Amino acid sequence: MIRSHFGLTRNPFDTDELTLLAHQQEIFDILRVHAQQGGLCLVLGEPGTGKSVLKQALVTHDPKRMITPVVNRTLHTYHNTLRILCEAFQIAFVGRDHHCERLLVQEAFRLHRTGKLLVPIIDDAHLMQTDCLRKLRLLFEDFPRSHNLVLIGQPPLLQSLSLSVNEEIRSRVTYSVMMPRLAPETVETFIFDQFDRAGLGHNTFTQDALALVVRASEGLLRRTRNLCLAALIEAVRAQTRIVDLKEVNRVLIQPHWRKDCDAPMP
Repeated sequence: MIRSHFGLTRNPFDTDELTLLAHQQEIFDILRVHAQQGGLCLVLGEPGTGKSVLKQALVTHDPKRMITPVVNRTLHTYHNTLRILCEAFQIAFVGRDHHCERLLVQEAFRLHRTGKLLVPIIDDAHLMQTDCLRKLRLLFEDFPRSHNLVLIGQPPLLQSLSLSVNEEIRSRVTYSVMMPRLAPETVETFIFDQFDRAGLGHNTFTQDALALVVRASEGLLRRTRNLCLAALIEAVRAQTRIVDLKEVNRVLIQPHWRKDCDAPMP
């Protein structure tokens, strides 16, 4: 609908085509170095700060050279997590945990002998049970040195690892980073970059509308993307090619954008 109305050939703010911002690129480069040396890395941040974009960049970077199995369903037990890892490594899953562990280690060394790097990613790691995380840490201890286990999660993960009972995990962390909210100038640059990639003019949003989007996004990439897309949809509905305050405000009056809105009465 947006492409047809604005005469575009590419979707604006397409998540499959987002480029890394400068601070994300720096984190990405460091994670690659730790994959060569062996590491346990923490990538932390509030929801919407760009962790998923960074994960996608790791997965798609060089699939022939860097193997990046991803465990997304972190509420699973250790047994089911092993099943997911076996699927990612294309290993036939069998019922016993120790047998699956042995097959995973064998596959890891086979890939290592072919010169490949292993970067297993645990997404939403703050939701994973500590016992499961501890068992995974022991499993990856048997992997070849050229691997980097990356835990992606929200700040409570760091609080959990700071407990004395989890010292064995925290003491093995080789790199950790907290992904920050973006400065207003960076948010504006991100929006214009996405306009350029999609073929939209920088004047698609008026100055007032752009300023409101930057302010309402609060430095979060996901909020910026969702607000811009919703405003573009409102422009389509209004049959205009310019997004002004009216279109942005139509989005911001929706309950999920209003932090101070009262809960509906039963």
